[in-house]
Amino acid sequence: MATTLRHILGTLGDPLVEVLAAPNGLGVTVDDVVIVDPEDPPEAHPGDLVLVIGARGRAAAPAIRAAGRGGASVVAVKGAKGLADVASDVGIALLAVGEEARWEQVEALARGVVDAARLGGEAETGEVLGDLFSFAQTIATLTGGLVSIEDTASRVLAYSRAGDEVDELRRLSILGREGPERYLAMLREWGVYQRLRAGEGIVRIDERPDLGIRRRIAAGIHAGSQPLGTIWVQEGSQPLTEQAEVALLGASRALAPQLVRHRTLPSPELRLREDLLISLLDGRLDSESVAGEIGADPARRALVVAFSLEREGTDAGRQLHRAELVNLISVHTAAYRRSALVSVIGGRVYALLPDLPERAEATVLALAKEIVSTARQHLDVGVRAAIGGVVTRLSESAASRADADRVLETMARGHWHADVASLADVRAEVLLSEILAFLTGEPRIRDPRLTELVAHDVAHGGILVPSLQAYLDAFGDVRRASAKLTIHPNTLRYRVRRAGEVSGIDLDDPAQRLLTQLQLRL
Repeated sequence: MATTLRHILGTLGDPLVEVLAAPNGLGVTVDDVVIVDPEDPPEAHPGDLVLVIGARGRAAAPAIRAAGRGGASVVAVKGAKGLADVASDVGIALLAVGEEARWEQVEALARGVVDAARLGGEAETGEVLGDLFSFAQTIATLTGGLVSIEDTASRVLAYSRAGDEVDELRRLSILGREGPERYLAMLREWGVYQRLRAGEGIVRIDERPDLGIRRRIAAGIHAGSQPLGTIWVQEGSQPLTEQAEVALLGASRALAPQLVRHRTLPSPELRLREDLLISLLDGRLDSESVAGEIGADPARRALVVAFSLEREGTDAGRQLHRAELVNLISVHTAAYRRSALVSVIGGRVYALLPDLPERAEATVLALAKEIVSTARQHLDVGVRAAIGGVVTRLSESAASRADADRVLETMARGHWHADVASLADVRAEVLLSEILAFLTGEPRIRDPRLTELVAHDVAHGGILVPSLQAYLDAFGDVRRASAKLTIHPNTLRYRVRRAGEVSGIDLDDPAQRLLTQLQLRL
């Protein structure tokens, strides 16, 4: 089932977008949301809503014409003033996107409307929506009222069965799949939404016969402090049950995981792309097959960027933040490379950038910094980004992912204080970490004399090993090392000499000195 431009405008609207041209009216159907970079070959299909991310103003005119020739329904551009005639000439609706609007927000909202239309609204049309309809009926039974479940945009997600006692507000909300604006305005004026967003608790709305509104109770649904939606219970011909408010409070808590799934469940197309990346990185699918699906060249360079959330909260809040981060990364990487793939593996978000030109590292670094900055500014979450090494072929992408993982782990240990790092930035720390991991797993090749030194030091006050380590880290500079330990240089000299006597290690031998420094880091 397709949606229409009119319905999409009901979700986006001012100040995100403004209609500049609609030669075929607002009833044109929209089947999909696609992102277009003017540098790539134009690609649009009938029913598309085309987001022209890489150009603004008159520079977007060729993309508008290409979208119109492809039969797209709508095109969205920043700085679109003066382009209405171009859109009208090719018979496509033109949306001007606000300068302050974020493309990932526009894309996510529009895609949400399209995906909701595909799913439809009946219980049997989708697992998540089916669960919500079933839950609504259960709440209705427990409260004795008529139940509807809405998201934060007042769109009706599910509702219970009802008879003739439905009031005007509920009837219009269900028929229109969203609350009618004049009623929503009154609820805002009464402070109802403010109380629902504030946190847990029951909000009571008195009957207003003059407005056709019966008595209601409502509760907000939250993941931590983040609002997810609202449960409304309208009183019918019979009063609500005595336990209605307790049942509603419990339902609002129990429904949070359901709405998290509703908001984070990807569309079938996105799920396919996520599975392609996971299969490629896990070695379950060959690079030629993946390249064929995404339109990439398997023989060209590629790299993987890994992202991790710095701040962990509740499970529901973490899932929401990660889903929002996936959307943000998808929009930015698609604008850079149409064939980019984004997926979540083990709690981290990975972006594969294929078909890289020569010397693309600086551009990818800037892209990663922009994503991290946008996430911190607009999603209010801290994100780290790690850029793996460039590989010469798509089939080697797993190696780039391994590099990115090593960089993230190095950043997590505090060896890099910026939010973005590449393998080149922390190569020394990564290499040292790999060597130490090898020594940890191979005790057979370690020097037993150092093991004995550590054991001796533990039994005799623990002063020799720290002194020896500080001395080696300072390249034998006694004054610098003793200042770090806040002891006299002669004291340090004695301790280093004593450590050599206890262990039998010759610190004048460069090889033994290097092995000592490495092994003491274990």
